[in-house]
Amino acid sequence: MQIKAIQIAKHGGPSVMKWKTIDLPKPGRNEVTVRHTAVGFNFIDCNHRSGRYPLEMPTGIGSEASGIVEAVGRGVKNVKLGQRVVYIGKVGTYSDAQNVPSTICIPIPRGVSDEEAAATHLKGMTVEMLVERVHKIRKGEVVLMHSAAGGVGLMLCQWAKSMGAIVIGTASSASKCKEIIKAGAHYSINTSRQDVVKQVMRLTKKKGVDVIYDPVGKDTWETSLSCLRDRGLLASFGGASGPIPPVNLNEPRFMGRAPFIVRASLFNYAASPQDRLHSAKRVFSMIRSGKIKLNINQRYPMKDVVQLHKDVESRKTTGISILIP
Repeated sequence: MQIKAIQIAKHGGPSVMKWKTIDLPKPGRNEVTVRHTAVGFNFIDCNHRSGRYPLEMPTGIGSEASGIVEAVGRGVKNVKLGQRVVYIGKVGTYSDAQNVPSTICIPIPRGVSDEEAAATHLKGMTVEMLVERVHKIRKGEVVLMHSAAGGVGLMLCQWAKSMGAIVIGTASSASKCKEIIKAGAHYSINTSRQDVVKQVMRLTKKKGVDVIYDPVGKDTWETSLSCLRDRGLLASFGGASGPIPPVNLNEPRFMGRAPFIVRASLFNYAASPQDRLHSAKRVFSMIRSGKIKLNINQRYPMKDVVQLHKDVESRKTTGISILIP
């Protein structure tokens, strides 16, 4: 079967992505063919494309999609022909369809659309991992979310608030700060005009925050350390600005303040089918309960994926973006 798919032959800028016709074989043993109806965008796609997290070339790109099971290989027991599913973990979702291991496919329940599933599967499980397993948020804790106007950030603001946390979010513009407050954050900090450390210390009466969730990396590392209370937790889960610098835990600031520092990775916390199913069900339940309200702010046709990457890297997007095959 022939399908359309984005392919890249070398790492580089958005223009390396090409819309091509490729052959898709029948699904192998324990595989299914998923015909995509919506494809999620995540910043890791930019890192794969640029070579920050290199892929073996040539390759497809993208790692999150929802769709219909169109063909079933031998040995598959957990999903059925015609079933709506969502998955992450198999690169190549920027395409009409893909063969994937059936074990990574999660059935989409009634009350959740294909677009909602594709928009939140990776982001939602990331948030669930951060607020319920990396650190179980307790009522009254003060949480700082960097880059809070992104897809993960807006979901985390809502989820953390529902757990009783006091949420502070950072963003790079006044309009993005409004999005953060609308999503449920109690306070927002405009990083283009305000000093984050000074604002955090003002809001916390110089105590610092209990938990920091940081997807930015290099540019926010020192700020995060300065905003953290004694024995607070800093969870780094991305490097949008680059990797954090080497850490010497024998420095006086670490010895004196005893912070907890963790590098959280969803592909570790969702390594088993049981973990993935548990996390996905929690995300679906939050959506269906109304505690998480989704705003898909940008929809791009698959053929316009180059423009999506350009818009994301120039910070023109907010919240969730998806691709439509």
